[in-house]
Amino acid sequence: MPMRSLILLSLSFTALIPATQINGATLTGTIRDDATGQVLPARLYIRAQTGNWHFARSAESAGRAVEYRKQRGDKSVEMHTALSAHPFIAELAAGKYTLTVEHGKEYHPAEREIDVGDQPINVELRLKRWINMAQQGWYSGDTHVHRTLDELPTAMLADDLNVALPLTYWVTKSDTPSAEGNRSGAPVEPKLIEVTSTNVIWPLNTEYEIFSVGEKRHTLGAVFGLGHHSVLARGAPPVKPIAEQVHREGGLLDLDKHNWPWSMMIVPVMKVDLYELSNKYIWRTEFGFRTWGEPIPVYMGLPRDPAGMDEKSWTEFGFLNYYALLNCGFRMMPTAGTASGVHPVPLGWGRVYVHCPQGFSYAEWMKGLAAGRSFVSTGPMMVVEVNGELPKKAYEQTAERATYKLTVKSSSPSPRRIEVLQAGRKITEARSTGMGVGAEPFPPAQTFEISVWSSTWLAVRCFETLPDGRERFAHSAPIFIDVPGKPLAPRKAEVEYLISRVKAEIARNTGVLSAEALAEYGEALAKYEELAKVAE
Repeated sequence: MPMRSLILLSLSFTALIPATQINGATLTGTIRDDATGQVLPARLYIRAQTGNWHFARSAESAGRAVEYRKQRGDKSVEMHTALSAHPFIAELAAGKYTLTVEHGKEYHPAEREIDVGDQPINVELRLKRWINMAQQGWYSGDTHVHRTLDELPTAMLADDLNVALPLTYWVTKSDTPSAEGNRSGAPVEPKLIEVTSTNVIWPLNTEYEIFSVGEKRHTLGAVFGLGHHSVLARGAPPVKPIAEQVHREGGLLDLDKHNWPWSMMIVPVMKVDLYELSNKYIWRTEFGFRTWGEPIPVYMGLPRDPAGMDEKSWTEFGFLNYYALLNCGFRMMPTAGTASGVHPVPLGWGRVYVHCPQGFSYAEWMKGLAAGRSFVSTGPMMVVEVNGELPKKAYEQTAERATYKLTVKSSSPSPRRIEVLQAGRKITEARSTGMGVGAEPFPPAQTFEISVWSSTWLAVRCFETLPDGRERFAHSAPIFIDVPGKPLAPRKAEVEYLISRVKAEIARNTGVLSAEALAEYGEALAKYEELAKVAE
């Protein structure tokens, strides 16, 4: 289902004859911004009434069209063409078709049915923008990308994505340098690729996704080195030398998914910078990975489905695991990654927006990502201010008690709710009752006052509900408040969960990993056990 309410498109036919009388015809079309008339790059879906998918090509020699065909099972299907800002063309057999067009998160998707006869059809598809985040200094990125450098520029422009970090080096076997990774591509230079002045690619990024140790199938997990400047010469495990090189070169470490076997070990050992609040299993199409990875712990109290996790429980599992780590003092910033290129999901479907107050540049965007001048979105847009200004990463509070005014400026064409969190617990919320004629208006800005008397962190979540009941969300970066002498204590259930994860991995990896690699698990366990002494 499209993310937003569908906008009817103008459609002109040169001729229309009943489909039963003909064999087919040529469809040509142009996609434009409804307000400016400018031709837009976009993502186009063409589906026949029979269920078959069709793919367009560019109608001009200067244009580009990149097909994307991915499917997981019967229902999780992503079949589209990323088009440059040129007219498109498709040869279609007689019959009825649905055209769906999308251009990132800031335009309404559009859908229209057509009936193909035996004469050429020409369509003009107009997309309506509902918000412009760049005008407010916010620029989007995807930090988990598996698209080729050849197709990535077209896909980025089609989905209005500002920054892409493709994992051009990809290792799945232990003790293997990244240049020798079995899924690594051709060597790349540490040189920024500028598609436009505000759409850029940093090509040198590395994924360690270890599925085998020696000759044995033995899954450890994944972690990404982003924005580093030289090829990572070490294999994994151990992981600490990799982290040291990435950080030495000004890069960032991205956790990928929280429920990989080794994830809770690498957070304290590698000093991971980023946590994917929207990760590669959150799709435009139906959720598919119900039983993968470490299970949801009982303490989280999430509903259990006999078939495994559903989309909501998977998303909330990721949130609550993040909150547990924040409460333990690991100040990771949120990010979003799709793994587009591997999974049935468009590039940037889940994305992170970063604020660049002096205008866009790749360097400033990465600094903002590391500093938490950001929010993650799979649909809604949201800007949070503290006491009338964009928040700092941390506040030093000298008074015994202080009040913070959080102003939440949220936007969404669908019904939504806003939740304010303190140390991972919801303390207040606001809800809309609906949209359209007769609906109660939902203020574009909501202000919440929070009193603080000990160290904590605050965050805001915004959810929109789609017509089919699915939810899309935006999530702010955490806002840390430090009160001297009154540290934030983790919760007992959270620390016990983290300890249990690492203990289980020590048992599973004993006799498989080297003593040096096992020592890293021991280091992580010692850290969590120290935290358990002060847990509440």
